[in-house]
Amino acid sequence: MANPFSLEGKVALVTGGNTGIGQGIALALADAGADIASVARRSSDDTVGKVLARGRRAISIQADLMSMEPIDRIIAETEAGLGPIDILVNNAGIIRRADAVDFSEQDWDDVMNVNLKTVFFLSQAVVKGMIAGNRGGKIINTASMLSYQGGIRVPSYTASKSGVAGLTKLMANEWAKHGVNANAIAPGYFATDNTQALQDDPMRSKEILGRIPAGRWGDPSDIGGAAVFLASSASDYVQGVTLPVDGGWLAR
Repeated sequence: MANPFSLEGKVALVTGGNTGIGQGIALALADAGADIASVARRSSDDTVGKVLARGRRAISIQADLMSMEPIDRIIAETEAGLGPIDILVNNAGIIRRADAVDFSEQDWDDVMNVNLKTVFFLSQAVVKGMIAGNRGGKIINTASMLSYQGGIRVPSYTASKSGVAGLTKLMANEWAKHGVNANAIAPGYFATDNTQALQDDPMRSKEILGRIPAGRWGDPSDIGGAAVFLASSASDYVQGVTLPVDGGWLAR
């Protein structure tokens, strides 16, 4: 029997793949057999090197996802370097922190552009290729605990990640008939650049760890199994789900 979790012969485009959760996902997909295009504002040379060491192909694409401008180039470079895209992981995201009463329009727009607007339009562009090629595919969006909760001092991040959960359902509803699965992963509190301010705050860090049954911050490697599942044929009948990977945070 063929391994339903194998990604041999697949091409995965991972945004924000240069560090943190994005790198963890890229390496897990490579371990399962996929070739990786990592998109980030900065170089993904570290990720590329680690993927190549696993015997898979990899390319680094530098692009600022604050706007839609680089979308066509990202797809063209991926297809030229690796072939048609089978798996899209919309992981790139930013966060801005300020009291809601003082939150600026610029911080609102920047976060929504990266975390929601570009997620949709990059997905749209990739799925057009999947439909035209009649090959189906997998879309994996990165949601958040704030897809379920309100958070504090992160209004645009909360709005964007709540939007990701809803948008994932919409994608599933419209694209399932084309053989495209759209799902999301909601990471809990992971030790990444985005949570550095929380890790550095002794009171908030203690509060967070006190609620996590696993008793620790997540490591980017913890996300890989969920990503491989949602990227593989093992999840062919899974649609519109936002899967928490949170050490039990939501169970408390």
